[in-house]
Order: sequence, then structure tokens, then C-alpha cells
Amino acid sequence: MSEAGFFRVGDGHVVVQLRLTPKGGRDGLDGVGQLADGRQILQARVRAAPDKGAANAAVEAVLAKALGVPRSAVALISGHTARLKSVRVDGDVGAIMARLEALAG
Repeated sequence: MSEAGFFRVGDGHVVVQLRLTPKGGRDGLDGVGQLADGRQILQARVRAAPDKGAANAAVEAVLAKALGVPRSAVALISGHTARLKSVRVDGDVGAIMARLEALAG
């Protein structure tokens, strides 16, 4: 798996590291940020509360829309109850990487 900033590339998928702000007033991605330890993360916010997985489902939908993939191609793989999450996105790796790099600015 190759690694670049806030995402890692695997065979047929990309794993995105993100920080989620639930009850953030709107659904969307806010670009790339940096944690205190120097790691880069994609910053996301959703209107949904962190209750019974609602915020996790909302961030999966936001990421799918931003990356132009079906909602079924996006799955949370770690951080189910934390703000820092890893999300796997299946599909055309080249196209996904291009959209992620565009989000990074």
C-alpha cells in the first residue's frame, strides 16, 4: 500500500484518514488539516449527531458524493466512536486520488 498525506492507496481502494465534527451545522469537507503529531487528515463535518451511527453514515455519504463514487463503495473501517476515522473507498484509484488531491488544494 503506498502512502501520501491523508490517504493510503491499496489494490483497488484508497483509505482516507479524516477528523469528523458531528453536529457541525452543515455537511461537507473542509480541506486538509494537521494533527498535533504532524499527521495530515481530511477535515469533515456533518449535521448529524453522533448517535447510533448517524454521524458515521452521514460522513460516508459526504465522502462518496465528493469522490464521485457510489455510497456502497465507502465504508468506515476504524474510529467508529472516535473523531479520528479511517474510511475505505473502493473504485478507480486514479480518479479517487485525483479528487482527494483537488480537495487538498
